[in-house]
Amino acid sequence: MGQPWDVVVVGSGNAALCAAIAAQEKGKSVLVVEKAETDLAGGNSKYTAGAMRFAYTSNEELLPLLLDPEDERIPNTEFGTYTQEKFAADLLHFNDGRPLSVEQKALIEKSYDTMLWLASHDVKFEPIYSRQSFLKDGKHVFWGGLTLAAEEEGVGLVESEMEAFTKKGGQIRFGCEVVDLIVENGKVVGVKTRSSDGKAEDISAKAVVLGCGGFEASAELREKYLGKNWIGAKVRGTPHNTGRGLEMAVALGAQEYGFFEGCHATPMDLFMADYGNLELPHMERKNYRKICYFLGVMLNANGDRFVDEGKDFRNYTYAQFGRAVLEQPGHFAWQIFDSKVFDLFYGEYLFHDAHFVEADTLDALIEKLDGIEDKAKVRETLAAYNAAVDSQTPFDPTIKDGKGTKGLDLPKSNWAQTIEKGPFRAYPVTGGITFTYGGLKVGEDGAVQRADGSAIDGLFACGELVGGVFFNGYPGGSGLTSGAVFGRRAGYGAAEHAA
Repeated sequence: MGQPWDVVVVGSGNAALCAAIAAQEKGKSVLVVEKAETDLAGGNSKYTAGAMRFAYTSNEELLPLLLDPEDERIPNTEFGTYTQEKFAADLLHFNDGRPLSVEQKALIEKSYDTMLWLASHDVKFEPIYSRQSFLKDGKHVFWGGLTLAAEEEGVGLVESEMEAFTKKGGQIRFGCEVVDLIVENGKVVGVKTRSSDGKAEDISAKAVVLGCGGFEASAELREKYLGKNWIGAKVRGTPHNTGRGLEMAVALGAQEYGFFEGCHATPMDLFMADYGNLELPHMERKNYRKICYFLGVMLNANGDRFVDEGKDFRNYTYAQFGRAVLEQPGHFAWQIFDSKVFDLFYGEYLFHDAHFVEADTLDALIEKLDGIEDKAKVRETLAAYNAAVDSQTPFDPTIKDGKGTKGLDLPKSNWAQTIEKGPFRAYPVTGGITFTYGGLKVGEDGAVQRADGSAIDGLFACGELVGGVFFNGYPGGSGLTSGAVFGRRAGYGAAEHAA
């Protein structure tokens, strides 16, 4: 197998690259192996908007993280605060009564420090003015605790991390699939690989870090862990996250750990091609998501609303509402809006391949809602909704404004406005799966553990493979932060093991 590398990292997304940078920082020789060729390298991270959720207590704490701290908008911006206590409360909101897990506590406590660490490697960030703030009384007011994203979003994040890794001598092999782990005397000592042209090669290592994603791109594993509804779910990320890392670790006795029934699922354009349409540039693939439902209502094939579209900021609901859409008859829904909110749409609603119907009157729009046979029921639902809207409370998208409905069995709690001003638009959506929550149990050093708590010698994991971080949903932006926190930890752990 030749001279061993100190550390081999499997995968090239955010978590894997953080592991590689961390191990390299400790003076170790590090090789990253990536199944995809360069065009699809970067995993699911490249599909994201690059936003990262972390705890902070002041505008000043954000300045060291900024690509351009001299941006003229900064003095006129209210970023607010996002304390560790608030981060904890947001995670607990999705835990269904569970206390914070050990992994969640680590995510919270290490979130800001990890952001500073990334910045120290020239991975810098920009305020998310376009999607996380509104102008109010002449100020940019941020909402929802999510303030910063990488320049050029997920693509830029991965490219910045790759540059940080390679400029210090790190190597990446693309088109290099790991097909198995090499084990000698109970210790992981390398990986068996196959190149895109079919050539097999064994690569030896003192430690191996699995950062190769979850199982969302495997219909077989989706059915096994998530249920039959998920067999046909649209995969909005990479086609390469098929659960192979999970399977290899479990075959060595690793403990399956976390909420395997859960996943990150987003309302997506019903007509999106799988994997976000691989014919498009990476930066455009995320535009099939449709998460402005809080500005209107969603109706299923029976003509009924099925969620409280305004129960919370969309950062806290979209990962649940994607599942809710998929559970509806026919696995689809229509998002309905009137022209009062068109100027608040995110860019994805104006995307050149966005699918929607439009009409000057609500009756004409309803007739265009394919898949809903009972058009009279739609009229009844929308009429009841319009009649229930609180007309006294002002609409304010910068806060949970309490502008809700009254008297409906299923309320809309915030941002409820009548749907009555033409033209009208309706967008067909389904549930798109992004990443899975079930994974492996890892120790404080990122080492993969067996059910008895012992570590598998030489094997570490990070990213989607770390179980116990998310349960029945998650606050937006915490996925990338989790990848960075646990990637860094696994990299340091692997480096120490390779000493």
